[in-house]
Amino acid sequence: MDTTTIYVSVANQSYSYLPLGLPCEFKLQLEEQKALLFEKLFLQLNSLEFDNIVRAHLPYIPYHLDESNDEIDNRMKKIYALIHEFGDEHTKEFVEQLPYFH
Repeated sequence: MDTTTIYVSVANQSYSYLPLGLPCEFKLQLEEQKALLFEKLFLQLNSLEFDNIVRAHLPYIPYHLDESNDEIDNRMKKIYALIHEFGDEHTKEFVEQLPYFH
């Protein structure tokens, strides 16, 4: 399969096939189909974070009991697992130091 380069910004929850001047933390080599996984995960994160905004206005649900927080953590783990899988050695070393990796 043909591989392509994508530029991923976890902070901005975005990826691009071209470095458009936006800050990107990672440059990855992967198949185009697998790049779409980032789009799906970022969309899911966006939806979960909106749910958190709504929950923040409901004082009867404690933050630490909110399931969407756990779901956000799970999505972040998946994103960093993909970054680890398709990144270069420097990227892999960085991801291995993150608490999500352990």
